[in-house]
Amino acid sequence: MEWREFAEQMAGLARHLLAQNSPQDTLDEIASSAVELIEGCEAAGVLALRKGCAVTLSSCGEMGKESDRLQGELGEGPCFDAARRTDGERLFRITDMTRPQPHWPRFASAARELGVGSMMGFLLYTLEEDFGALNFYSSRPGAFGPESETAGWLLASHAAVALASARAVDQLEHALDTRHAIGEAMGILRERHHLSEEEAFDVLRRISQTHNIKLRDVAQSIRAKAVPES
Repeated sequence: MEWREFAEQMAGLARHLLAQNSPQDTLDEIASSAVELIEGCEAAGVLALRKGCAVTLSSCGEMGKESDRLQGELGEGPCFDAARRTDGERLFRITDMTRPQPHWPRFASAARELGVGSMMGFLLYTLEEDFGALNFYSSRPGAFGPESETAGWLLASHAAVALASARAVDQLEHALDTRHAIGEAMGILRERHHLSEEEAFDVLRRISQTHNIKLRDVAQSIRAKAVPES
C-alpha cells in the first residue's frame, strides 16, 4: 500500500464526510468509502446495538447487509461483539472464514454460505460516544492483512469524528428549530389571549404535560392552526 496516497485519500474523505447533510448521509458515505478505499473490501456496513438488538445503520453491498441480518438473528458474530465491547478491544480481523470459528460457530457456518471469505471490523467511537461497528467483507480468504487493519483503523477514526460532528450539528439544528417554533407559538398565544411571556410558556408546558406531547409538537400545532387555510 502506498501510504502517502492513502493519507491524501483520508484527508479528502474527512472533508467529504463533513460536507454531508445529515448523520444518515454520513453513515452511507462511510460504508461506500470503505469499499472504495480499503483494498480487497467488497462490502461494508455499520452495525449498532439498540436495546440488545442488532441494527444495520448503513450498508454497501449485499454481503454486509446479510451478514448483519444473520448476526442479529443469531445473537452472535464478530460485528455483534465489536459493537458491544466494553473491555477496550475495539477491532477484529478474521483472516479465513472457511476455518472453524469457535466463538461464533452458527454465524461462521451461515457466513460461509453467504460467500464471506474474510472480514474485519472496528468500533466507531469518540471519547464521548460509541456509534457501532464499521465492518469490512471480502469473498476471498486472506484479503485483509496487517496493512488492511491499519488502513481500516484510520478510516474508522476519521469516520467516527465526522459522524460525531454530523450528529452534533443535527442536534443543534433541531434545538434551534424547536426554539423558533416555541417562540412563534408563544407570540400567537400572547397576542390572542393577552398573556405575558411567562404565562404563554406556562400554557404550552401544561398542554405538553397533560397530553404527554413534546413541547415542540405543541408549538407546531398552535402555529399550524394560526395559519389561515387558503
